[in-house]
Amino acid sequence: MGDQWAGSDDELARAVLDSSPNAVVAVDRDQTVLVWNEAAERLFGWKAAEMLGRRAPIVPAELTAEHNAALERVRTGGQVSVRTKRLDSAGDLLDVRVDISALRLGSAVAGYVCVHHLARADQVAKTRMARRARLVRRLTDVVGDINSDLELSAVLDRISASLTELTGADAGGFVLIEGERLRLVSTYELPDDLRGTTTDLRTSLVDRLLRTGKTVLLESSGLDDLVWARLKGLHTIALGLAAVGGRPYGALYALFARSTPGHLELELLELLAGHAGIAVGNAVAYQEAVRQRAHERAVFDASADGIAVLDEAGRVVRWNPAAAEITAIPEETVLGGPPPFPLPEPGEKLTFQLETGRWLDVVGARIEETGEVVVDFRDVTRAKELEEAKDLFLATTSHELRTPITIVRGFASTLDARWDKLGDLERRAAVHTIAERARSLGQLMDHLLLGARAGADELKVSIEEFDLADRIHAATLGLPVLSDRHRVEVAIGDGLPRVLGDALATDIVLGQLLENAFKYSPKGGLIRVEAWPEDGRVVVVVDDEGVGIAAPDRERVFERFVQVDSGDRRRFGGVGLGLYIVRSLARAQGGDVSAQPRPGGGTRMRLVLKGAGTIGSDTPMR
Repeated sequence: MGDQWAGSDDELARAVLDSSPNAVVAVDRDQTVLVWNEAAERLFGWKAAEMLGRRAPIVPAELTAEHNAALERVRTGGQVSVRTKRLDSAGDLLDVRVDISALRLGSAVAGYVCVHHLARADQVAKTRMARRARLVRRLTDVVGDINSDLELSAVLDRISASLTELTGADAGGFVLIEGERLRLVSTYELPDDLRGTTTDLRTSLVDRLLRTGKTVLLESSGLDDLVWARLKGLHTIALGLAAVGGRPYGALYALFARSTPGHLELELLELLAGHAGIAVGNAVAYQEAVRQRAHERAVFDASADGIAVLDEAGRVVRWNPAAAEITAIPEETVLGGPPPFPLPEPGEKLTFQLETGRWLDVVGARIEETGEVVVDFRDVTRAKELEEAKDLFLATTSHELRTPITIVRGFASTLDARWDKLGDLERRAAVHTIAERARSLGQLMDHLLLGARAGADELKVSIEEFDLADRIHAATLGLPVLSDRHRVEVAIGDGLPRVLGDALATDIVLGQLLENAFKYSPKGGLIRVEAWPEDGRVVVVVDDEGVGIAAPDRERVFERFVQVDSGDRRRFGGVGLGLYIVRSLARAQGGDVSAQPRPGGGTRMRLVLKGAGTIGSDTPMR
């Protein structure tokens, strides 16, 4: 049976073991068989040669926790006698009683000695088994109760409370393993201020439990320095390891101050710890699912794009806030019905105009697992308008360029072909016409260049003090002779404050505003320019008695390439850049320009510039 039994004393010991009527099995701390006597061969059916040096397969899987708990109780002192079941070599269950004691070499526990014999139906055994059955049934109820709650903190509290009921412990707690630290997250019958306590894993009982490879540990020495000592009269701690997904997650502590745990209590602790790992795993998974749904909901709600989710029948089941805003259809109206637009083919984009006039780009994707369709759509009305405006701009620009070029080409050809046949006055008139048309072409090109620079935010202006009254007088000088149908008035009070800005840019602004006043009042009338100080700024207004601007278009006229169709303004031509350049130049100086209705009809263009005393204001300057 091994070299341990050499010499006469060893022979005597071997003879005693072989003569014993009970099956004696000795194992080391890893439960490797050291001794397997003849009675064990008879009882279990395996020869000693088959068992020595390996684990004996005699403990049924469902009783492994009971067996481990009994060994742990023996290791800490005392003996255990238990009526239980064991397997023989044929796989049959044997009803046995096992007496377990420590195998000691000196003062050290080297293993365990298990003495087996067929059980007798005594009242003590019946009572113990009945109690175990009752507690295991109660454990089943407790586990069901624990698993009914998916809130992690509530699950942990229920586990701690159930622990004392099942094991007879006086108090309990649950600690989480957080890297190299432990944190007490749940307590029962302990002071509330203990919650949240942390400690080093390496100096804890949990570390000892992990290093032994066991699932339960019983400890009754060195407890005074532990946080659990807050329980008056504490003399024994039992702890069981809870694993989630096969990895240690935490430990369940049972604290004894009045009673002493037996192997049955350790068995129940181990079983409860195992079920606690499952319950905690379920709660953690649920919390992660809740967090993931909350994240998805936040993304869904915060998206600037409209998002709709359709079921297999094409009915809307989700409709985010942006979808309601873009379509002007609230969620409660659209849910349960089809979306207010057709769906594109998979992988394609559909551009669709709603009844409100808004244009949408719509794309969709099918979720194969659920059959649902996720539809994403965004408002492209502005882009659509800009595209149309650019098309109109190209057509208008071509027209605006063609007219003067045709005239210049015609007069130049006439001069080239008939120079000698034309009189001096005719030649001068032709050259004058060519010069005027060339000036118009140059002005058009200047507008295009300024518009491009303004669109790229590259307008360069200087900010310096200048006399705005002088610039207004210079801009209006000579205007009365340009048209016999218009009257020009300039009303500037004495002492108009000087302004900060760019004098040349302001000349362009004033010139364009005055040109528009003449252009959009084809029947003539009064053109009035007025200026006054107001709240540290200087206001200039240019009034005309022309066709006016409809209210919805008073902001749009300042956009690039926009030529509004309302009123009679559209018939006056142009590339739609003049007022865009005006506003860009005004804002580049820290000012602004706006279109307003003139009392009595017509248009009022209001230009605001910074007064010379407003240096250091918050108005951005570029």
